[in-house]
Amino acid sequence: MINHSSSKSASLPFTVAVSRGSMVESHHLVAAAICDSTGRILQSWGNVESPVYLRSAIKPLQALPLVESGAADAFDVTEKELSLACASHNGEPIHVEAVTNWLNRIGLGIEALECGCHWPTYDPAARALAVSGQEPSAAHNNCSGKHSGFLCTAVHLKETTTGYIHREHAVQQRIVKVLEDFTDLDLSNAPVGIDGCSIPTIAIPLQNAALAFARFADPSTLTVARATACKRLQKAISKYPEMIAGSDRLCTALNGAAEGRVVAKVGAEGVYLAALPESGIGVAIKALDGTTRAAEVALGAILEDLGILDEHVHRAIDPYVRPILRNRNDIVVGEITAVIDS
Repeated sequence: MINHSSSKSASLPFTVAVSRGSMVESHHLVAAAICDSTGRILQSWGNVESPVYLRSAIKPLQALPLVESGAADAFDVTEKELSLACASHNGEPIHVEAVTNWLNRIGLGIEALECGCHWPTYDPAARALAVSGQEPSAAHNNCSGKHSGFLCTAVHLKETTTGYIHREHAVQQRIVKVLEDFTDLDLSNAPVGIDGCSIPTIAIPLQNAALAFARFADPSTLTVARATACKRLQKAISKYPEMIAGSDRLCTALNGAAEGRVVAKVGAEGVYLAALPESGIGVAIKALDGTTRAAEVALGAILEDLGILDEHVHRAIDPYVRPILRNRNDIVVGEITAVIDS
C-alpha cells in the first residue's frame, strides 16, 4: 500500500539541463519517486501515479524465480550467471561465452533463445565480430542472460521451453506474480506491450516501482526464501557488475563502486531503478522524452541528495552522471546537469 502521508512531492518533474557555452541549449524533464519498503513515499517529482513501461530496469525482479524455484542451485548457476540473468549486456565475449556455457549446461543451444539477435552494442565488440567474418547470434542479444535464466527455470520445472516468451507461459506468469507481490498491484488489467526481446512488458506507476525496489533492497518482511533470493541477486550484481552491463556502462561502474550500497539497473526509454539496501529505499526514474542520458544524470543527482556518493563512487560514475560535453576535436563545449528542487 502506497502511503503519501509523509511525502515531499513536487507536482512538476525536475529538469536535466544541457548547456553549451554560457546558455542552456535544451532540457529533459524527469519524473521520479523515492519510496521505503513500508510503502511510504519519501519524495517525488512529476506524475508518479500513471503507469510506465519499466522495460529492462525490472530485470532483477524478473530473475527472482530462477533462484526461488531451485533452478539456480539445481544447475550450479554461478554468481556471474546470476548477475548476467539481470543484465542488459553489451554482447562482449565474456557475456556471449557465459550465455553459451550456461545453455550447454542445461542441455540447450543458442537456438532455444527466443530473444532475437542484434550486433553487440559495444562498438569494439561489434567491430571485432565483423572483422572475424561472423554474424551475431541470439547470444549477443543484450537480454540473452535473462532469457537463459528463463530457460533454466523452465527446464528445472520440466516445462516446455518453446514459447516461454509468451504471457500465458508459466515462466511469464511467475514473473507477473512476483511483480504483483512487490508492487502491491493487481496487474491483470495493466497496459501490456511487447519488449525488445519479445517478452511482455507491463506498465507500472513509478511510485509502485520505487516500492518494489525498496522491498528488493530490504526484503526483511518477505518470506525467508524470497529474502534470501533478493540478497543473493544483490550480492551477485555487486560482485560481478561487468556481467550486468559491460565496458563503458553506468550500471557496471555504479554497481561495482558502490559495493552493495546501491543496486541499479537501466531500462529502455529513459528508465532507471535503484535499490539502496542499507536504508531500504527504492528509486524509480523516468526521463519523459525517453533519453538514457537524462535518466543517468537524474540518478546521480538523486543518489547525491541521498548521501550515497562518496569520492570513490564519484570517480567511477561522474563521467556518466556529470558528463562533460566535448566536440570532435575534444574541446570542452558544455555539460549536462540536474536541477532538482528538493
